[in-house]
Amino acid sequence: MDPLPEQLRDLKTRGKTFVKKHKKQIKRLSNDKAFDRSMQQAHHSAFEHIDCLECANCCKTTGPLFTNKDIDRIASHFNLRPGEFIDQYLRIDEDGDYVLKTVPCPFLGDDHYCSIYDIRPRACRQYPHTNQVGQKKILPLTLKNASICPAVLEALESIMVR
Repeated sequence: MDPLPEQLRDLKTRGKTFVKKHKKQIKRLSNDKAFDRSMQQAHHSAFEHIDCLECANCCKTTGPLFTNKDIDRIASHFNLRPGEFIDQYLRIDEDGDYVLKTVPCPFLGDDHYCSIYDIRPRACRQYPHTNQVGQKKILPLTLKNASICPAVLEALESIMVR
């Protein structure tokens, strides 16, 4: 694989350090009605210069949840029965959700392109969730993603600066 992109150097440590340092302030900010709008603006600013194809850290280090609709759609794409797709690619996690058996994602190419991009799971389409309404509800997930996605960390950092 290619050398680690600059944006990933020490990301896990930087993300955890940031969250530890600012967790209380971020939770306080999340009570503000403008928090969703601030996160959406920060999301768009971050993605103006962060290219997922240079990174793909989410696909390399974590696996999405697969809904039954995701399973049916992707299994059909591979001409598999849903049960066959599950047996080949998925396992049930501690929360009872279907997740990938292995990471990196088996559908991620060496060029960081997703081989099932047009039919990818809903969780992949929505990742990193920083542009969604209801940020307060998913704040724990966003804080976790700050150690996985450089755009999430940047978005949170920019909100703290404001």
